[in-house]
Amino acid sequence: MRIPIVAGNWKMNKTIAEARELVNAMRGDLVRITASGKAQVVLCPPFISIPQVAALVKDTPIKVGAQNLFWEAKGAFTGEVSPTMLNEVCDYVIIGHSERRQYFGETDASVNRKVQAALAHHLIPIVCVGENLQQNEAGETHVVVGAQVRAAFKGIARDDARGIVVAYEPVWAIGTGRAASGAGANAVVGLTIRGALADLYDEATAQAVRVQYGGSVTPKNVAEFFAQPEIDGALVGGASLVAVDFVAICGAAAK
Repeated sequence: MRIPIVAGNWKMNKTIAEARELVNAMRGDLVRITASGKAQVVLCPPFISIPQVAALVKDTPIKVGAQNLFWEAKGAFTGEVSPTMLNEVCDYVIIGHSERRQYFGETDASVNRKVQAALAHHLIPIVCVGENLQQNEAGETHVVVGAQVRAAFKGIARDDARGIVVAYEPVWAIGTGRAASGAGANAVVGLTIRGALADLYDEATAQAVRVQYGGSVTPKNVAEFFAQPEIDGALVGGASLVAVDFVAICGAAAK
């Protein structure tokens, strides 16, 4: 049975002091929600705040994730953060977010290298896939998203693949207030993402992988996505910066 997982991607927001304030405002509610075992919650603050957030949720069921990593363990890579640095304080890491692909030149090949590095250092990848507006309107969603999934999982063993989380984030819905429909997202997850995983591995593996929806998720629309049988939670952006909103989304996942 796939346990829903909600990850809050804070992006480039919150100072260290603000991060502490946000976690303190929702920690009690999130502990209550996650203690039920019916949902998992991951907080993904900027690198600079990860140790502080990790300390605040230590000895609770709340998990911590990073928003990116580099594939080398150490070396002369100015400005980068390695998986060996992260696995002391993180459980998860977001890889291949559309903003990384759009603004920082990430490719399917670099996403795959990062996935492999994360797994090698005992971090659980949250792999982001999704089509842009032009691709969506051209009817290319199945081809684009399927190719991204196949590339991300290239060379990944079946047992490792089962533990990876995939986040379907249609690029045209991220930060725009224009969310996909629940039925539309469910079709992409079920037919395209799980279909690609079944082709790579087998149907049992495809059904074991948890797939989130992301893109303008709010407390008002999240029930539509969580009601879909193929969707296993959400990767939440803006709403994860508001304690009451993020708690409401996590609570809905547990239901």
